[in-house]
Parts: sequence; structure tokens; C-alpha cells
Amino acid sequence: MSCFWTDTHGVPAEMLDRVSPDAWVLDQAYLDRPGNAEIQLQLFWDYQFNLDDYPAFQKYFRTHRPPVLVVWGRNDEIFGPDGATAFARDLPDAEIHLLDAGHFALATHGNEIAGLIRDFLARTVAAA
Repeated sequence: MSCFWTDTHGVPAEMLDRVSPDAWVLDQAYLDRPGNAEIQLQLFWDYQFNLDDYPAFQKYFRTHRPPVLVVWGRNDEIFGPDGATAFARDLPDAEIHLLDAGHFALATHGNEIAGLIRDFLARTVAAA
């Protein structure tokens, strides 16, 4: 999978000009550093063990019901939208926004996401 793909896949055609080529050029340069392939493979291997911790996270969510804002790219094929909506199972009050974006939603929807964060914090911090 190329860095270009992760930066542009799922981005609406009319928003592709918002994605800086610097993003994938820098990512690729960092990935090409000596020894990094092994590090990335180890990270991919370790992902499977994240599942072991899910029951503890889910129990915490159900018990403590923290305020949660989830902002996700609807077109993200790396972490699909089901990952975002899954929060609602344990946090029925979670605020979930699926944007017309890919994996790096901040690249194309930065202003919108910043607005969602500001609004969420204004409501939840004030309520706390």
C-alpha cells in the first residue's frame, strides 16, 4: 500500500486539491529509512493483540460513560466506519460524525473537525 493511496483514497474528487503532496512524499521518505520496514511489520503484527484489551475498554465505557466525540472518514478503508459506530454500543451518548473523507480526514476537513471539537468541548467542559 503506497502512501499516496492512504492519503488520497476515499477523498471526494472535488477535495483532492486539499491534500498536499508533501504528506505522502514525507511519509514515504520516513518509511524508507533503514530498519523501518521491520518496525512497521512489528506494529502490524502487534495490532492483533489490541483486541485483548477491548473488553476492559468497553467495560470502562459502560461504567463511566465519558463524553466521547468520534470524527471519522466514512470512506476510510483502513479503519472503516463500523469502527466509529461501534462506540455507540457501549456509549449510547457518543457523538459520532462520519465525514465524506478518507483515512486522513484532517487533510480535507480540518476546519470542520476543528469546529466539531470546539463545539463538543464547549458543551462537555461546561457541563462538567
